Amino acid sequence: MRPFRFLADVGSILSGPELAAYARRAEDMGYDTLVLPDHLIKQLSPVVTMATVAAATSTLRVAAFVLNNDLRHPAVLAQDLASIDVLSDGRLDVAIGAGWNKPEYDAIGLPFDRTPVRQARLAESITVLKGLFSGAPFSFAGEYYTITDYTAEPVPMQRPHPPFFVGGGGRRTLELAAREANIVGLAPRIATGGNVDAASLTLAAAREKIDWVRAAAGARFDELEFNIYPSGWPTTVTDDLRGEARRVIDHIRKRTGAELSEQDVIDSPHFFIGSVDRLVEKFQQLRDELGITNVLLGDIDELAPVLERLSEAA
Repeated sequence: MRPFRFLADVGSILSGPELAAYARRAEDMGYDTLVLPDHLIKQLSPVVTMATVAAATSTLRVAAFVLNNDLRHPAVLAQDLASIDVLSDGRLDVAIGAGWNKPEYDAIGLPFDRTPVRQARLAESITVLKGLFSGAPFSFAGEYYTITDYTAEPVPMQRPHPPFFVGGGGRRTLELAAREANIVGLAPRIATGGNVDAASLTLAAAREKIDWVRAAAGARFDELEFNIYPSGWPTTVTDDLRGEARRVIDHIRKRTGAELSEQDVIDSPHFFIGSVDRLVEKFQQLRDELGITNVLLGDIDELAPVLERLSEAA
């Protein structure tokens, strides 16, 4: 059985020394990867942060969670990411998505194309990134990108390329992940208006998403790693599991009008609520039943006891 890999994130703007200390503490605690979102909000740049974290640590992997493809041309991104992989001695994961947060696009005058267009552009970008990571002359003529006999440098340390992480909640994106990614992120769908589609938060929805991936991945399915992360409600360590579940239900109802049951919330891969014992049991169940082993816990201290318990049991 595949061992767990736990991810922590950088949740605020830190100074250089603060970020380095935070990263080293995550490394010492047994986290596998430190990640940072990619948004035009109050946060550090993920590319610069990954390089800083890599320089401050020796084993911790670095990634975004996840890069917005629409914010960077893939040839420019390829050089940035290959440089981080070289400077970190091969500790980069390439986590990339199609972009979803329309207000950020509106704020900078960037067209927010329909979902199929953004997904198609992401698919082309992944092809370009892999081609440029090869170190050989590369040409590509797509609908969105054109590369002509270009040899990109530097070449990443990890061959043939760093692991790709692609996640989503819709079938089209997950099928792309099944074909192109090494790590598949199971995300809730974003409904019209920017709210999470509550039905996509359930355990049944996660099973359906994995079935889509299995059908599209074919023979490579067993090589894939599945990621999950908390969404729609803050991670909460509590002995009042059902009381917290009812609070989640009330929140979801007010935000979306959807009605989830207590068991829906308790079983959901996206709600990290309950005692340390319950959360340990939950992650073990997700691994045993769904093959989910890559877990973003959030802040390094929040679920540190859960990480410790599961690391000891691995």
